[in-house]
Amino acid sequence: MKIVKRFLLLLSVAALLIVMFNYPKLSIIAGYSAKNTASSVFLAERSLAFTDATDNNFSPVNVATDNLGNNKMAISSVFGLLTRKAIYREGLGAVLTLSEEDENAPFLKPKRAKSDNVTPFPYGNVPQKGIIFANVNYKKLNETVSSIFGKDKSRAVVVIYKDQILAEKYAEGFEENSKILGWSMTKSITSTIFGILQHQKKLSVSNKAPIKSWQKDARKNITIHNLLQMNSGLEWDENYDKISDVTKMLFLEKDMTKVQEIKPLSGNINASWNYSSGTSNLLSGIIRNQFETHQEYLDFWYTNLIDKIGMNSMVLETDLTGNYVGSSYAWATARDWAKFGLLYLHKGNWNGEQLFDASWAEYVATPTPTSDGTYGAQFWLNVKPTFQDVPKNMFYADGYQGQRVYILPDQELVVVRVGLANMDENTFLKAIIESIQ
Repeated sequence: MKIVKRFLLLLSVAALLIVMFNYPKLSIIAGYSAKNTASSVFLAERSLAFTDATDNNFSPVNVATDNLGNNKMAISSVFGLLTRKAIYREGLGAVLTLSEEDENAPFLKPKRAKSDNVTPFPYGNVPQKGIIFANVNYKKLNETVSSIFGKDKSRAVVVIYKDQILAEKYAEGFEENSKILGWSMTKSITSTIFGILQHQKKLSVSNKAPIKSWQKDARKNITIHNLLQMNSGLEWDENYDKISDVTKMLFLEKDMTKVQEIKPLSGNINASWNYSSGTSNLLSGIIRNQFETHQEYLDFWYTNLIDKIGMNSMVLETDLTGNYVGSSYAWATARDWAKFGLLYLHKGNWNGEQLFDASWAEYVATPTPTSDGTYGAQFWLNVKPTFQDVPKNMFYADGYQGQRVYILPDQELVVVRVGLANMDENTFLKAIIESIQ
């Protein structure tokens, strides 16, 4: 009997040690599930059952149990050992709470413009008349688009040529008004705000980054340009498979703009490319400091870019302090993501108004030193080329699980693909290009 008791005691101690060792991981898992559930249900207006069956169904996130609470709250628990909550705030999206006080804290929200339901797409939201191009092989194009649904888990594809929608397809449960998370495509939105601010002569990206805490060490030499190119030399661990800088930032931090700021240099400035979501959120913080009030900061992203080009479906989510999560959390319809691509295809000119200098489109598509021709200023590039059968001057916004806005200047094409898994991008894009002779 004593042996049995000792065995049970040892088993209990071992179980306790395992839980203690993995407790931070449980917080990340529950945090991801709660945040994703709140955004999917309350922002994108999907059901809890659909969200659990599609977006939260992969390991290890699928060990969390999700429920909905009062006042637009999502509650996720891992084996009953740890529970996280996420709340939805109108205009700001969903955010993980860190204390009970967060649940009812006051907040500002951005002022939004109304959708243009008079002007045809892309400058408004009225359906186009539908121009038939003699040089387009529509059969091949539609077959290509259809080929990446099903096993490739695409949710939406929109192909635009000469400002006209050539092909458009949605998975079951999705349609043209469905908001979809762009993940790191949000970084390209953040970059564009800098292009607009520079065009308005409110800053220059060649200037030193205005971070007070860096002024007494070598970090004072980091420029905004270095940050935009992810080439600051700052230490950062962008690993989503473990507890890392990025997972702690997204699921445990109140103010995400400060996490990269405290990191030391681990490489040479302008010669140490290192992909960092912390850098993108630091950039969001730099944008915040361009404005006297938080309301001005919240409004600017919409009045000068998002609503300006009719991306009225887009919602940029914030952290608990109200700063935009410029690395990861922009939601929009596939058509509105396409409008963003068209802005770059037209080099910043939107229906006759120049939102950023034409040279900015070239700037974001200029390779970052030591990135091997794959990265520009918060955009991905094909200079290497990554995709052998696609023009080298293509550049694109890129997000987790294959969220993409491809911009192909020579072909006058913008292609949007959003989904739940990566695919064979080279074959897909090659076939689209070949369908337009």
